[in-house]
Amino acid sequence: MLDLTYETPAPKVIAGATGDWELVIGLEVHAQVASNSKLFSGASTLFGSEPNSNVAFVDAAMPGMLPVINEFCVEQAVRTGLGLKAEINLRSAFDRKNYFYPDLPQGYQISQLYHPIVGEGEILVDMGPGVARLVRVERIHLEQDAGKSIHDMDPHMSFVDLNRTGVALMEIVSRPDIRGPEEAAAYVGKLRQILRYLGTCDGNMQNGNMRADVNVSVCRPGDYEKYQESQDFSHLGTRCEIKNMNSMRFIQMAIEVEARRQIALIEDGKDVVQETRLYDPDKNETRSMRSKEEAHDYRYFPDPDLLPLEIEQGWVDDIASTLPELPDAKKSRFMSDFGLSDYDASVLTAEAENAAYFEAVAEGRDGKLAANWVINELFGRLKKDDDKDITDSPVSADQLGGIITLIKSGDISGKIAKDLFEIVYTEGGDPAQIVDDRGMKQVTDTGAIETALDEIIAGNPAQVEKAKVNPKLAGWFVGQVMKATGGKANPAIVNQLVQAKLGL
Repeated sequence: MLDLTYETPAPKVIAGATGDWELVIGLEVHAQVASNSKLFSGASTLFGSEPNSNVAFVDAAMPGMLPVINEFCVEQAVRTGLGLKAEINLRSAFDRKNYFYPDLPQGYQISQLYHPIVGEGEILVDMGPGVARLVRVERIHLEQDAGKSIHDMDPHMSFVDLNRTGVALMEIVSRPDIRGPEEAAAYVGKLRQILRYLGTCDGNMQNGNMRADVNVSVCRPGDYEKYQESQDFSHLGTRCEIKNMNSMRFIQMAIEVEARRQIALIEDGKDVVQETRLYDPDKNETRSMRSKEEAHDYRYFPDPDLLPLEIEQGWVDDIASTLPELPDAKKSRFMSDFGLSDYDASVLTAEAENAAYFEAVAEGRDGKLAANWVINELFGRLKKDDDKDITDSPVSADQLGGIITLIKSGDISGKIAKDLFEIVYTEGGDPAQIVDDRGMKQVTDTGAIETALDEIIAGNPAQVEKAKVNPKLAGWFVGQVMKATGGKANPAIVNQLVQAKLGL
């Protein structure tokens, strides 16, 4: 594996009326646990079901119903912690977070405040070749989701759908280590990638299966370094939380506009009030939702219906032994084993399915050539074809590998290979058989190529004289030979013969 060296990107700087300001950002990402049943009941988590059809008695807070922990959800949280190189707490506990809302039938949310299941970890966020930010994860705790209030179905009434009530969430809380909007989006993207590799969350932001609360504050240059030395958060300025962001593009836009709002307030001699805000993408502004609650406002206390959660180290070790190769390790290996660039390795490891496809294509073949065909030809064609992903590819890894084998053996040229790829993409079939059946093999017979070249030279004496004066014009003869042979002549042989015949 390569020993990659990264430089740390500079923080985002915004020029204000009274000087420069820097951004400080922390994220709380809510990731829905990939589980068929909820955290404390056996009700289904299937998205898109009829309203209130996936609701058990305990989800609806029926009297006398007690929660029962879903062991698989606990395993998924531990698996996530291990993937983030985090400390796994063998003893954790659940608390009740008390607040009233119509879509929260219990009147409280079961969460983990004081004793989370996962402690400190880290994520390396790639910002470009050789540039990355190490973001510390403070904790991961398990909690149940609330339901959904629907306000646009009737002008006089609101409706409540409890299908999401009790769905298991992992709240992944970062340290305030993120220094710009692009970094924040990259952090969410990297976290989503890791979770998908692990299989602990599908990362579907459109369905709300992964969403982020973004904490933003501003400080003067040098204040962040003071915070790092003292761990005194007062150096970072008053933060505001932007709630329920489910788009990486909107995360960037919201951070930018919120930072400028705070800077304008401070420079106008006003205070930034710690509060929860919402982002309006249509107006590109944040607006106040409610003043920021402190922990005591929720009246947290240990959940009396759930015993502390105690797990054994052996069980954690068993989970660790099943972890897949994660993106950073896979990217490093692709660069080392196949000689790929940082960019190509990043593209191929963006999704686990892409990486697996590439490895199947590259097995026993030229890795760089395989990467070129997967990234440029296949991915390009899939994007053109209604933005399909690799799981929808009509060209299997074996078929694409077969095309690469034919190129390397000299049976087909690069041009013929592209024609062959299109045939396989649209019609299917074995590439080698298609080449045989359709007479697509590259002409390597020197005699046949020489005959075609002689005829072209004889018929174009003026062009011959021009090429002798300007050797760059020899390419014209190469093109004519390729045209005469239907593009089947071996380009390398054609070039050699043209140079020899023209005495260049």
